[in-house]
Amino acid sequence: MLSREEELSHLSVPIWRCDTGLKLAFQEDGERSRLLVSRKDSVKCGTSSMANAYFNFTNSIIGSGLIGLPFSLAQAGLPLGMLLLFLVALITDYSIILLIKGGKLSGTHSYQALVHGTFGFVGFMILSVLQFLYPFIAMISYNIITGDTMTKVFQTIPGVGSGSFLSSRHFVIVISTVFFTGPLSLYRDVAQLGKVSLVSMVLTLAIVITVVVRAVTLGPQIPLSQDAWVFARWNAVQAVGVMAFAFICHHNSFMIYESLPEPSLRNWSRVTHGSVGSAALVSAVFAVAGYATFTGFTQGDIFENYCKNDILATFGRFCYGLSIITTFPLECFVTREVVSNVFYNGALSNTVHIIVTLAIISAVTAISLFYDCLGVVLELNGVVSATPLIFIIPSACFLKLSGGNWFQRKRLIPGLILTIGVCVMIIGLVMTALYAQDCSHGAEMFYCKLTDSSGPTFSTDSRVLQIINATQNISIF
Repeated sequence: MLSREEELSHLSVPIWRCDTGLKLAFQEDGERSRLLVSRKDSVKCGTSSMANAYFNFTNSIIGSGLIGLPFSLAQAGLPLGMLLLFLVALITDYSIILLIKGGKLSGTHSYQALVHGTFGFVGFMILSVLQFLYPFIAMISYNIITGDTMTKVFQTIPGVGSGSFLSSRHFVIVISTVFFTGPLSLYRDVAQLGKVSLVSMVLTLAIVITVVVRAVTLGPQIPLSQDAWVFARWNAVQAVGVMAFAFICHHNSFMIYESLPEPSLRNWSRVTHGSVGSAALVSAVFAVAGYATFTGFTQGDIFENYCKNDILATFGRFCYGLSIITTFPLECFVTREVVSNVFYNGALSNTVHIIVTLAIISAVTAISLFYDCLGVVLELNGVVSATPLIFIIPSACFLKLSGGNWFQRKRLIPGLILTIGVCVMIIGLVMTALYAQDCSHGAEMFYCKLTDSSGPTFSTDSRVLQIINATQNISIF
């Protein structure tokens, strides 16, 4: 049985790569290589290194969705949740390469061009809406997280009380937009964010360590919820939506692929395996540590579970806030590219580039100032946007472009992924509407009592805050 890389190397369509030294293009068909002397056939060499592409791609995966993964385990049950997490990671890895393979089959260089060539204008517009909607909502969630986390960080500064402007999420969101995410989003080349993405990954590692340490030191003090270690819960489909939101990166795929110094399927497979594998490992550790600490009391934003006077958690909030700020520009790149492709044929002048970027950022900021319930944002974006972009569209494009019998080996897995995606989208949307997460934004948990210590104290007469929806109390096994 051939490995995925061997299957890719035996494609009948040309695989292009560029020689950055000679600025010439080569064509490989598995049997021969020949120099193409025509300049019009040459392939544009990317400006990013393999390492920078890896950092950018990993950073685009590990975004705001990471913070909701412990909550997804509370929805699905820990054992089933972990199985689903790695299944979503595997499907993500497979479908990313399937997406680029579809681009090779159709001779296209963007997600939108691929769908337009495969399903025509209607398919192009559907994808454009989804591809705009996902990063746009993701940026809203990034601002919500920035406002939630950084305000609590600032409140630990002596003299900063609840009435201070530094405690206002609106002020924090506006300041971070004006001085950080806005200027970074104005870059035109994604390769320029490589070092920023490396910083974001280092911050993410610090966040994971923080959550793991508090799982050991704080977890034993938190009372277990009912059926905390049950194998499965019946609303696990909602958990798949959150996980899909956490792993979605397809909207960045062509952009980062084209940034490679030698954009070939072999190099792209290496970047994809490394990025998705790293993200899956980090996500699994973070999800288990977060859920093991708070079990069924876990909220959509895991840092909302920690007490305000928890010093280590405050450090984690600070790191995560900075990490989100550095991830924001990647999503803005995608939304701007969609606008560019739909309305400007893929070419933006410098003036239009600035206007479109500022318009996107302004809309995102305005919405995030008036809405602050993260859990609902993660679920809806996962089910409505991420699931079609991961499961449905890449598989549908490949199935139509590859041709042949539905029961051919190369078509079985894409067909299965397509079917799963349709089921997850329909069922997940219905369950999210019927059993929406209760939003307890900013409320102290029942086990917290503000003290001068670095950890929480417990009060037996405190009112338990209801944060678990009714379906989470129903287990299957």
